[in-house]
Amino acid sequence: MEDPQWDAADFSGMAERLYRYSELLASGASREQVRRLAETSRLYRLSRSIYGRSPAQRLHLPAIFRRLPDTAVVGFYTGAQLHGFGDVRNRDVHVIVPAGENVPHIRGVVAHEAVVPVGDPVFLGGVPCAPAARCAVDLARLLRRMDAMPLLDLCLRVGACQPEDLRSEVARHERLRGVCQARQLIPLADPRAECRQESQLRLVLIDGGLPPPEPQIWVSDRDGVPLYRLDLGYRLRRVGVEYDGISHLDRTRLRHDRARMNWLAANGWQMRHFTDLDLYHRPAHIITTLTPLLRP
Repeated sequence: MEDPQWDAADFSGMAERLYRYSELLASGASREQVRRLAETSRLYRLSRSIYGRSPAQRLHLPAIFRRLPDTAVVGFYTGAQLHGFGDVRNRDVHVIVPAGENVPHIRGVVAHEAVVPVGDPVFLGGVPCAPAARCAVDLARLLRRMDAMPLLDLCLRVGACQPEDLRSEVARHERLRGVCQARQLIPLADPRAECRQESQLRLVLIDGGLPPPEPQIWVSDRDGVPLYRLDLGYRLRRVGVEYDGISHLDRTRLRHDRARMNWLAANGWQMRHFTDLDLYHRPAHIITTLTPLLRP
């Protein structure tokens, strides 16, 4: 027979708390009572053996962490998302644990053994998370160059960390897989990049042997009033480089672009536009198009 006193327990204050199944049983609840509370939405099963008062997604990570070792911290893709620069989506929850730590198998959780200690974690979303620079460097080591560059740019753009933080962190990863790539890309990271394709186009130019372009160049009229902003460019050569995505197919945008292009051409700017076909399937075409315009 159910204990009505426990079933009517005051759950105020539990909204931000999580309970293991064993803790609920230890408090005096029976298995049947826990089941009924879950059926009537007074408790929610958030993860295996973890319950809480709210089904909110933000409780998902804390629920998982109740099942992980105390040494675990969020990192990699999940850490980048919590820090605000999760440019590469990944549905799994990625955590970092010390080498040799025993981690239970949890569906959807990927545990990375840390060769390099994480250092002091920061608390985001109710869970301990590796510092932003650590998440960025770990991903810069493992992702493709074309994916790593936008992530590093975005990390700086949102202010998750500073360039010196990235330089200091990558120095700690000596001899780890992919560290050479991370060391090459970190000096190129630029917070002025405004989209993924812009970052990738900039990398194509640099990898193709061209000088690093300046992101987000403002072009002014004769009175010094800024009129137009270019994705990338070489100010001294008056060469502009832009990525045209699907938004440029809009009729209103097309009219604006035509007026803009005519003004830039009349004022000595040589503009070159590229699409996803160029960026992802024929990057050599981009280099051969721009090289003659940038020769000394």
